[in-house]
Amino acid sequence: MLTVPATEPSTSTTVPTTLPASTSTVPVVTLPPIGSAGVSVPSTPSTTTDQAVGGGSLDGRVVVIDPGHNGGNGGATSEINRQVEAGGFRKACDTTGTSTNGGYSESAFNWDVSNRLAELLRAGGAKVILTRDSDRGVGPCIDRRAGIGNLAGADVAVSVHADGSDAGNRGFHILVPGALPGYTDDIAGPSRDYARILREELPAAGMPPSNYIGSDGIMLRTDLGGLNLSDVPKVFVESGNMRDPTDAALLTSPEFRQRWAERIAAATTRFLQQR
Repeated sequence: MLTVPATEPSTSTTVPTTLPASTSTVPVVTLPPIGSAGVSVPSTPSTTTDQAVGGGSLDGRVVVIDPGHNGGNGGATSEINRQVEAGGFRKACDTTGTSTNGGYSESAFNWDVSNRLAELLRAGGAKVILTRDSDRGVGPCIDRRAGIGNLAGADVAVSVHADGSDAGNRGFHILVPGALPGYTDDIAGPSRDYARILREELPAAGMPPSNYIGSDGIMLRTDLGGLNLSDVPKVFVESGNMRDPTDAALLTSPEFRQRWAERIAAATTRFLQQR
């Protein structure tokens, strides 16, 4: 659900400020499920993490990992509510994220999984950049998150999140940029390809595709600044519903978080090896 630390120089992640502003709403649409007409399905998922990230298979590749939200957001209301450019309209800089009923925060989950994922991808030879360096800061804003990937010239970016919905709503879903003219036209296609590979890999960690949102675990969005302002292929992975007891038991488990990072690493490697 979404943040480089506040101490990072602002010039390192500046994004253009000349984009058109608008207060209009934008549509949310869904992607056809696997097997639908016109939807290609990648080859068989990787069976082991070693196959996915070993052997220097990602040498020369740049991956940006965006751990959603930040642990200090809750105490910085005015800062995270500040309106920023989001792709032809304006939105709040960031939000606090959600938590399990037991108090395990989404920002902590995102931070933990992102670091596990970074370790795996670095072992495979990738250069990995995280958009924040702790779970104690505030932000960064959604426009800076996108700007970090753009400035790095990343080959791909992934934002790690978890959802907060009603109990009984289960599973992961992947948020993909829709084709927003002037913004995501060039990254919408490859982002969908990345999402489809993730959809194949992630169930092996033990979390099913969502039973309450999206289409077979994938949802197109044109209202998220972190996607709209990205110039590199990017998705958000909503890793499960923190308010459902079954999902929460998984999300709070270190063993699950390791498996989850491994499956994202496997999907990321497959995607990059196909490009």
